Amino acid sequence: MTLPPKRPLTLRDVSNASGVSEMTVSRVLRNRGDVSDKTRARVLSAAKELGYVPNKIAGALASNRVNLVAVIIPSLSNMVFPEVLTGINQVLEETPLQPVVGVTDYLPEKEERVLYEMLSWRPSGVIIAGLEHSDAARAMLTAAGTPVVEIMDTDGKPVDAMVGISHRRAGREMARAILKAGYRRIGFLGTKMPLDHRARKRFEGFTEVLAKEGVEIEDRAFYSGGSALAKGREMTRDMLARSPDLDFLYYSNDMIGAGGLLYLLEQGIDVPGQIGLAGFNGVELLDGLPRQLATMDACRAEIGRKAAEIIKARLESPEAEVDTQITLTPTIAYGDTLKRT
Repeated sequence: MTLPPKRPLTLRDVSNASGVSEMTVSRVLRNRGDVSDKTRARVLSAAKELGYVPNKIAGALASNRVNLVAVIIPSLSNMVFPEVLTGINQVLEETPLQPVVGVTDYLPEKEERVLYEMLSWRPSGVIIAGLEHSDAARAMLTAAGTPVVEIMDTDGKPVDAMVGISHRRAGREMARAILKAGYRRIGFLGTKMPLDHRARKRFEGFTEVLAKEGVEIEDRAFYSGGSALAKGREMTRDMLARSPDLDFLYYSNDMIGAGGLLYLLEQGIDVPGQIGLAGFNGVELLDGLPRQLATMDACRAEIGRKAAEIIKARLESPEAEVDTQITLTPTIAYGDTLKRT
């Protein structure tokens, strides 16, 4: 069957190909009405062969919603967020809902644009990273009229629901572990804090515990850009050139921490005897390093699953009681770079 080029397929095309009425085709594709198994199979086979995709916009006009869940994250290059997306997809693949992803690059003005465009399609739910948003973005989320789940962080007040960890608590727990191991001359290496709110909160929790023990960060370095191994090597080299007496380096993420570890091993520096190291996120990609970097699991896939479960539950039973404020508990993995005591 030859069709004119660039013309959208219609129910009539499927009707002609399957030899049944358009009404019957519609019933089959919407899974409505009493249609014989033989006819149903013929229609579905014709639709598949043609490559027909139903027009969901027409149905959405009646319900004012489409079966899409807007997922808005700051980065795809960061290993954290693909795992979150995997968790979301594991739940939504059991439903008619499909996640659609928007990336903000940690920029508030870009988050506003992405959110505006996604909400204009009237998604059935929104999953968005972080609790900090511009006034305009927060207003849009509040007025969205659909379940909104803010993820990755629970140090703050959500618009609707939230799933994540307390980053301040994560920073405090890592500081206690480092101090307990006997380290005192500490350097911090991480992303620029004004845009990465979660890294900022970990740093705040970390320095809070150090201050209570009379310890200050002796050197610090911040960068903008991706979480790259090369950046970690460069930052570690430069920091130790400035502050050679440091005995511990705390990185805001595992990728730059892994770069620092590789640099130190190349220099023949005793890790963790002379210098201890720790990162954050528990990235499995780094399991092949010569030594395991001390880190803390950020519960990424579980955060994605829990967020999607909230969306699913709220849509299936709008009146049902759903736990909408979920704080998960990360754990420290000491690896080979943080002395156990």
